[in-house]
Amino acid sequence: MPDVILIDLDGREHSIDGGLTNQAALAEALGWTLKPEGLCRDETCVPLRGRSVPETLGLLVAYDEERDVAAVAPSAETHRASTTGTAPRLDLQDVDGNPVSFDDLSGHKRVLVTWASWCGCRHELAGWQRLQDELADEGLRLFSVALDHDPEQSRRWIEAAAPTYPVAVDTAHVTAERYGIANVPSVVWVDEHDRIVKPPTIAPGDDQFVEFTRIESERHHDALRRWVREGVLPASADVETPERSDAEQRALAERRVAAHLARRGDIDGAKQHLAAAQELAPWDWTVRRGGIAMTGGDPFLGEEFLSFWEEWDGSGRPGYTPTA
Repeated sequence: MPDVILIDLDGREHSIDGGLTNQAALAEALGWTLKPEGLCRDETCVPLRGRSVPETLGLLVAYDEERDVAAVAPSAETHRASTTGTAPRLDLQDVDGNPVSFDDLSGHKRVLVTWASWCGCRHELAGWQRLQDELADEGLRLFSVALDHDPEQSRRWIEAAAPTYPVAVDTAHVTAERYGIANVPSVVWVDEHDRIVKPPTIAPGDDQFVEFTRIESERHHDALRRWVREGVLPASADVETPERSDAEQRALAERRVAAHLARRGDIDGAKQHLAAAQELAPWDWTVRRGGIAMTGGDPFLGEEFLSFWEEWDGSGRPGYTPTA
C-alpha cells in the first residue's frame, strides 16, 4: 500500500509507511508506542481490545483513500473529557513562523481574541490595541489568533495594525478545536490561575460592522473593564457552551484534510472534503465561510456566502452568542 499523510491534532503531518493499516507507525505519529500490552506513553498503557489505534485514543478519522491523506480530531466524548475548566495549552506561530504561546501570559488576566482574514473583524486589530493600551497597566494581556489556512492571508491586516500584543496564525485551527470556537470574532477570558472564566462569545473589537453584528463593542469592553478592575464577571460567563457532537468533531478532521489539499493546489479535492465538513457542521463558520476563502471563493459578497448568510440569519443566527 502507498504511504499516507496523517495530519495530527496539532496540524503536524506524518508519513505513515504502508497506510493506516500500519498501526505501529500510526501510534508513533500520534505520540504513542504500540506494545503487546497496548498503546503506551510514559507510564501509561491503554489496551487496544481489538480496536484500532485512533479508536483506542478516542479519535475520529477523515480519510481520502484516493489522495492518501488522513486527519484526526477528538471524538465528542474525548473532547468533553479534556474540558476541565483550565485553559488548554496553545503553542502557535506568528505570521513569520516565530513561536508564540498563549501560556507565556499565564499569571495575568488574559483574553483570547480570534479572527480571520475572511471576516470583517480583520479590520479590528487596532480596536483591540486601544483596549490593550488602556488596561495593560491594570494587568490585562491580549492574545490574538487568526484562523486562516495560510499565514499570508493574515499578513496584510497584521502589518497594517502593527499590534504590540501577540498575534498568532493558526492554520491547523487547534485554537478553535480546543476552545470550542465556531465563529469569529470570538473571545475567551482566562484568569490569573489559568481558569476559563468566560467561554467563547462573539465580541467585536469596534463598531465598524455593528449593522451586521448587531452587537455594540462597548458591551463587551465595559464588561471586560469591570472584570479587570473589580473582578466582576458578566452574565454570559455562566452560559454553558453547547456540547459538540461526533458529527461536528468529525467536520474538524474533514476541514484539516481540505486545508492540506488546498495548500497543495488540489482545490477540487478540498471542496469535496469541505462539503463533507459542511454537512456535518452546517453552522460552523470556520468551516463554512473559512472554506469559501480556502478554495478561492468570495467570503464577503460571493453567491455561496450570501446563500449561507441568508440561511443562517433566517435560522436565528445559531452559535452567535454575544457577551452580555
